[in-house]
Amino acid sequence: MPKPHSLKIILKVLLDKGFFFVSQNGSHAKYRCRHNPELTVIVPIHGKEIRHGTFRSILRQAKLAKEDFK
Repeated sequence: MPKPHSLKIILKVLLDKGFFFVSQNGSHAKYRCRHNPELTVIVPIHGKEIRHGTFRSILRQAKLAKEDFK
């Protein structure tokens, strides 16, 4: 089983790639891309770590590669 990813690093990379905070409903935050407003990413803010499957979902929503998070 792959190890979980750090929420802090995921949010930092999203902000560096041009995403900005839009809103939060409960424990899920919404981020939108400045360069392409059609790209919206939902990030769960449950704890300090994000499971690998959820991380892959964030990658798909943001249209980013795994290498962007190294």
